[in-house]
Amino acid sequence: MGYSSLGSGPTGENGAAYRPVEVSVAATVLYMSETPAEYEVTVVGGGPAGLTAALYTTRLGHETAVVDRGGGRAAMMADTHNVIGVTEDVSGPAFLETALEQVTGYGADHYRDFVSDAERTDEGRIRLSAGDVTIDTERVVLATGFTDGRPDPPAPRTARGLHYCLHCDAYMLADAPVYVMGTGSSAAHVAMIMLNFTDEVDLLLNGDDPEWDEDTDRQLRAHPVEVIHEEVTGVENDDEGWLEAMEFADGTGREYRGGFAMYGSEYNTDLAEQLGCALNDDSTVAVDDHGATSVEGVYAVGDLTPGHNQVPTAMGEGARAGIDIHYDLREFPKSLDELEAGGAVGAGDVPGMSDRLRRHARQHEGNVATSEAAEAADD
Repeated sequence: MGYSSLGSGPTGENGAAYRPVEVSVAATVLYMSETPAEYEVTVVGGGPAGLTAALYTTRLGHETAVVDRGGGRAAMMADTHNVIGVTEDVSGPAFLETALEQVTGYGADHYRDFVSDAERTDEGRIRLSAGDVTIDTERVVLATGFTDGRPDPPAPRTARGLHYCLHCDAYMLADAPVYVMGTGSSAAHVAMIMLNFTDEVDLLLNGDDPEWDEDTDRQLRAHPVEVIHEEVTGVENDDEGWLEAMEFADGTGREYRGGFAMYGSEYNTDLAEQLGCALNDDSTVAVDDHGATSVEGVYAVGDLTPGHNQVPTAMGEGARAGIDIHYDLREFPKSLDELEAGGAVGAGDVPGMSDRLRRHARQHEGNVATSEAAEAADD
């Protein structure tokens, strides 16, 4: 990638300039006017997994871009749970804004855009096409997540009585009347799991027929979970919007303080499929222990992959992918084969980090070289 003489940001081939547009305190979005932007690493998706991957690749010296359209499951969090060092009063949007601010502060570029197409170029790079930018990248990290299946209205408000993460939110429902909504085996099992937290658990079929198997049915009947067959016709909330009760088609009403919808997930695998990545039977993207997919240079992390859908888990996956990419892309050390072919590394060949990222690193408040220079100037 080239850079403008003013040092204001990257340019494409032949010096095609980007047009910076300030959208928030968290990031500057760069829009290219002509040719594709070039990066070593591009992360598609701005959730905890994607931003952590970008954090690692940027700090490890690789030109990195993040492209995300905003939103996502983490952005729906009213409070943050189960993340050590982050207090529960931090909302999902605030959490993500701080994370993005950190990533761009280390030198990554951020584009608020939606990537619709991905393909391999003749040169072997991966081309990502979005609404206002096209990017050619050596490695791509897909962190596009999934969309939760939602109950038909009327339904409680998300994060005000309607939840999707058992491991995040069960604790806050201890000793409260709770519902689980759904017709499959997963809904039945979540209802039984909630008995660890409260003795008031209803399983709402919302007018549909149960779809769980015979073994699950036998198991469910042996637990104190009441199955409610009637359709939900109304929802009652308190003055702050929190769920208080639901009304049913038979005219009855039941008090609830919260619960979980279990209607499956729709995985956002379009880009993975365009690139030829293998999928698992449950439609997640198949990856190894480092997030590498079946396609060279393509990684997937977070909710798009198998495992627990948790913020700390996603962050760990992003970190592992970022480190693995660094091992693959870093300039040094040269292998013996490379040294035999190209000779010893000269003093003019190092450091391997780009000039732009080195400037970012020197300007960072924690940089040792900058601090020592400032102290010398004071002396």
